[in-house]
Amino acid sequence: MDSLPDAIIQYILSHLSNARDVAACNCVSKRWSESLTYLRSLYFPRNSFDSRPGSYSSDTVVWKMLSATACLEELVVYSPFTSAGLASWLSLVHSSLKDLELRMDNVMDYQACLDSPSKLDCIAAAKKLKSLKLWGVLMANPPKWDVFENLLCLEIVGARLEDPALSAALGACPNLTNLVLLGCEGVRSVSIELPYLEHCKLDFYGSGNCSLSLTCPQIELLEVQGCSWIRVRETSCLRNLSIANNAGRVYMVDFGKLSALESLSMRGVQWCWDAISKMLEWSNEVKHLYMKVEFTGDLEALLPFPEVDFVEFFNSHPKLQKFDIHGAMFAALCQKNSLKNVEPGFVIPCLEEVVVQVRSPLNAEQKMNTLESLLKYGKNLKKMVIRILQMKSSHSSTDEFFDEICRLRFMNRKIVRIE
Repeated sequence: MDSLPDAIIQYILSHLSNARDVAACNCVSKRWSESLTYLRSLYFPRNSFDSRPGSYSSDTVVWKMLSATACLEELVVYSPFTSAGLASWLSLVHSSLKDLELRMDNVMDYQACLDSPSKLDCIAAAKKLKSLKLWGVLMANPPKWDVFENLLCLEIVGARLEDPALSAALGACPNLTNLVLLGCEGVRSVSIELPYLEHCKLDFYGSGNCSLSLTCPQIELLEVQGCSWIRVRETSCLRNLSIANNAGRVYMVDFGKLSALESLSMRGVQWCWDAISKMLEWSNEVKHLYMKVEFTGDLEALLPFPEVDFVEFFNSHPKLQKFDIHGAMFAALCQKNSLKNVEPGFVIPCLEEVVVQVRSPLNAEQKMNTLESLLKYGKNLKKMVIRILQMKSSHSSTDEFFDEICRLRFMNRKIVRIE
């Protein structure tokens, strides 16, 4: 590299981001150290200062490196820092900084939340941010943020949030197009009104009884975990929707017409049947349907799904291409009356792939009839995967049922696979 012009060396080294690599290059020569000015990104890993010699604090070391840059656009800090340190860093780079990612490590530290200014409050200095990602944050009080006009992406992972604090944070980011809240606890009721939001992933940790109201006319992707009451009225652009509740129940869903929906996933231990039936009714244009709900029932009682008519179901979802059936939904399609009214000429026109999870030999005849009907009427079916999961029984019907599945696979070996 000694033979390269200064500009080429500066261009090459400006693509470094790991702080240790930058520091190592800085010690090689004066020519190399001058490239620090042109850095666009700096990343401080968790262990950046574990073996640091000398008397400088980690806050000071970061400050010294940042002070040597002229136009830093991205700063990622996973190593420990203080609110005073963060304030001093952002005072240096706030005019050029576009992407900021911080491991806050104060999720259990209420005193740090009361400090003034807090780490969250310090972020207000970076007014030109386009992306903000926070890990392990306690947001008990509303952050003292002005409006982030340029902020398009907000991600908060592993946080404890109070409803007013979250509401204030979202209110300061009116132009978001991407919102991610993962592993967040403490939230009871969430209302999101963001006119430009396109992608939203929400994962609320706890008892699973959170309520969500979403008013985002441009929303295209929505993933929700941990909510029992969900209202999303403007859905003309919604293409991908996933609703799950692993800890609680889904009691109520209220969506507008899901005319653009292509992929729908419903997961959880218990959903009210009214919520399931409404989702199936609204999503009649869906192409990929994933269902893994084990029980229905409005209160504490866990009930099986009522019978779902095979012909009516597929007639109501004519564009369905991939169908993942797990648990109670498959059993509901396998009831004795489900296949009694098959009209001449009935076909499943677009279905190409089916994944079925079988857990019990009960109603083996009806289950085999349903599997055979999928093959018979699915004229474009290319793949059927039958997953046999935890089928424990000493009764001879288990072996007979398994033999029937093996026979089905042998007769349709180009399509059927057993896992």
